[in-house]
Amino acid sequence: MHDGPPPPDGAPEQAHGAGADSPIPCNVEAEQALLGAILVNNDVYEQVERLVEPQHFYDPVHERIYELIKNRRAKNLLVSPVTLKPFLEDDPGIAELGGTAYLAYLAGAAVSFSAAKDYGQAIYDMFLRREIMNLGQEIHHRAVTIHPDDDPREQIVKAEQALYGLAEKGRFEGGFKSFVKAAAESVDAANAAYMRDGNLAGISTGLIDLDKQMGGLHPSDLIILAGRPSMGKTTLATNIAFNIARDWREGEKPDGTYGTIDGGKVGFFSLEMSAEQLATRVLSEAARVPSHKLRRGDMTEDEFARFVEAARELERMPLYIDDTPALPISTVAARARRLKRQHGLDLLVIDYLQLLRPATAKDSRVNEVSEITQGLKAIAKELDIPVIALSQLSRQVESREDKRPQLSDLRESGSIEQDADVVMFVFREEYYREREKPSETEHEKMMSWQELMEQVRGKAEVILGKQRHGPIGSVELSFEGEFTKFGNLAKEDQRGIEYE
Repeated sequence: MHDGPPPPDGAPEQAHGAGADSPIPCNVEAEQALLGAILVNNDVYEQVERLVEPQHFYDPVHERIYELIKNRRAKNLLVSPVTLKPFLEDDPGIAELGGTAYLAYLAGAAVSFSAAKDYGQAIYDMFLRREIMNLGQEIHHRAVTIHPDDDPREQIVKAEQALYGLAEKGRFEGGFKSFVKAAAESVDAANAAYMRDGNLAGISTGLIDLDKQMGGLHPSDLIILAGRPSMGKTTLATNIAFNIARDWREGEKPDGTYGTIDGGKVGFFSLEMSAEQLATRVLSEAARVPSHKLRRGDMTEDEFARFVEAARELERMPLYIDDTPALPISTVAARARRLKRQHGLDLLVIDYLQLLRPATAKDSRVNEVSEITQGLKAIAKELDIPVIALSQLSRQVESREDKRPQLSDLRESGSIEQDADVVMFVFREEYYREREKPSETEHEKMMSWQELMEQVRGKAEVILGKQRHGPIGSVELSFEGEFTKFGNLAKEDQRGIEYE
């Protein structure tokens, strides 16, 4: 307990703060100032109630006073030295400070109501410092306490999660918003979309028709990108990640803060393909050199010059790749938090969903996938970023005459379809038609096949099977297999669009 001020008939002494005498971070003066301001003007409490909680106070007496204030304001009752006095008369801590006259001292010493938020932030900052100290002690204790079931890698994940939780607390967020405020935020978002090139509310994928259909990639959305093998889902995800990282720019946002104003910083979890293989795909697209030539080193002088130039450009791009296989969803969340904290993060890509593991083993694969999709959605909301997760489709697609995928083709489709904000499928009819090539002796069939191939060659479809905030339908893209690249397709018409 600090010494605190004596009864009001004496001159108040300075309470201890975080100084040479006290190794524990605290700001008792700010606590006194805030409590005094609230006791004089109850409206001050509304300014800090979402930031300051009773446990944030260092002095136990101040904690109990604020607890009383919180309970009475929740009932819309007046708080003042007079109304609080009966509840604190027998408090031994108050007795040490001269009795309930301490309440009158606090009210009498109140100076500035306008600085209430600053006092609240100072109290919270000191609380955070104490929490960091406590967390450090807990990490130390767990590290030295060796137990066969306590994996040190899991300790690191939990420690990072706890640190990120501390970093994200203490913001004036959460709780109810008035409709006026919500409407104002909606107008701001619409205005930002109107002012931005392409009239997008979200991050541009670099694919014009896909952007028009989706309005870009939106923060907190979980986007499932599904397809059968060889359809190009990894290629499409890589292209989108490359386009966004390439266009990244920082500057002043419309709200006056500094941050990403175009493109974005991208994290890519490649659970199936190595970082080197993924980089080869990106370089192939950027340099327009076939990927098989890059792998063999079989390039012309001009191709090699383009390759070197593309590699130099990519060095400056904020694209981060993690190729650790079979990651549990808890580790993905921890590493995404760390990336956002250390470098920033505007988009997360997971290739692919079925290769992730649940944090704990479940009794069925459906329940495991449900935990994974819920975890991915939680990451999107917590970090306020779009998350693109690739997913496999079941083989029943191959047994149908029309091989365009549907929502029911998703493996373990229930939880994936339920948790996703957007589900889109990659479909290339060219892939299936190539495998229907007739014999050279069947001239009529060969001519019909060639005509059909001319119509579908170099084309792909992205089918939006679900979009929580927009239309469903199909978007046509170009596809260049040798450069592993999807692109915009010049066309006169577009498939019909319908709304859910």
